[in-house]
Amino acid sequence: MADLDEPDAGTPLVCATCGTSVVGAHATGLARLTWARGVENGGWVWTCPPCSRDHLRSIEGKLDRAWW
Repeated sequence: MADLDEPDAGTPLVCATCGTSVVGAHATGLARLTWARGVENGGWVWTCPPCSRDHLRSIEGKLDRAWW
């Protein structure tokens, strides 16, 4: 697996499920407290709170995103 560096605070977060994005260093910093982060294909993926709630059982069961 590739070395996973922490994304910098200025990088916008984009939900891997619905495409919702958060832009701006302050908003991104706050979103990192509530968004779920996972690893897929050797890179970080982020999931927004509504998608996390909708797919909680799949996330905890570590099902591939294709099953969601």
